[in-house]
Amino acid sequence: MNLNFSNFSANQRYHLMTQTIIPRPIAWALTDSNNDSLNLAPFSYFTAVSSAPPILMLSVGKKPNGDNKDTLTNIIRNKKMVIHIASEQHADLITKTAQTLAHGESELTFNNIKTTKFSDFSLPRLAECDIAYGCELYEIKELGDVPQSLIFVEVKQLYINDKVIEVDEKQRIKVHADRIAPLARLGGSEYATIKAPFNIARPK
Repeated sequence: MNLNFSNFSANQRYHLMTQTIIPRPIAWALTDSNNDSLNLAPFSYFTAVSSAPPILMLSVGKKPNGDNKDTLTNIIRNKKMVIHIASEQHADLITKTAQTLAHGESELTFNNIKTTKFSDFSLPRLAECDIAYGCELYEIKELGDVPQSLIFVEVKQLYINDKVIEVDEKQRIKVHADRIAPLARLGGSEYATIKAPFNIARPK
């Protein structure tokens, strides 16, 4: 089957893209709503784009009513964000935090999700996540008719649970993906997890 994208609506293209660009990592993004309330939302249009500077990117659409999502509103206002890498045990919570709530109503409170202090960063992190990036806003780009907001954030702090790493004699950090059991996004309501990682040496 060969598909000409000009024959499809934006929703149809989204449906096709999310079923074929698989698996996708999930950015579980925590921001401050500025009224003693924390916002938490998942985004699977997410990737690393640079290491010098260390930049992550997530793409954020609109709420069903056309308003900006709270994540975008909060990062514009406060310039800070914590991006977590969720594990397979968080699949149900990830789905629940995708629910649209009124601005200022916290997904963490609604779902009884615990946070803990993030050393040397102004926002807390999720207590049960093995990986968390403390980030500051770098740039926002908008594209498309809606438009879609591309949020670029610079990593300032990285938390990795000691239980998922090993440090060798040269102080190099090895992160064990199987210990994290990261959750990945597929199409529709489908998720995926990793099985046993394997190595293939790159050619010299």
